[in-house]
Amino acid sequence: MGRLLMRLLVLGWMAVLSMTAFAEVIPVDNATLARLMEKGVPLVDIRTEGEWRSTGIIAGSRTLTFFDERGQANPSAWLEQARRIAPPDRPLILVCRSGNRTREASRFLSEQARYRTVYHLERGLAGWVGEGRPLSSWR
Repeated sequence: MGRLLMRLLVLGWMAVLSMTAFAEVIPVDNATLARLMEKGVPLVDIRTEGEWRSTGIIAGSRTLTFFDERGQANPSAWLEQARRIAPPDRPLILVCRSGNRTREASRFLSEQARYRTVYHLERGLAGWVGEGRPLSSWR
């Protein structure tokens, strides 16, 4: 009976560990974003081309649309490109206009693509601009 109990405990812990093998999505504020970027963590702006053109982007960010203008996404194609920026074992930061789209894309990276560390800018680009932080022209 002792061995059976031990096996059940081990199997239980393995199940718990497998469920937590992916990262929790971590919201960050503007100051934290700036520190992470200084450390070399890549920032991916997931907005649309029209948004990049109209507002600009945070300097140093990579542009890679997750949801198109119609709200449609192709996660597998997007993931292929995102992995070129940072593989799943490296941290990655996402930004959109308000933080809503990045919550969804971050959850996808964490739960489906098994990224270990995924950050998203909590208030998005609107919060960045609201604090008077600079933007760069896109292209």
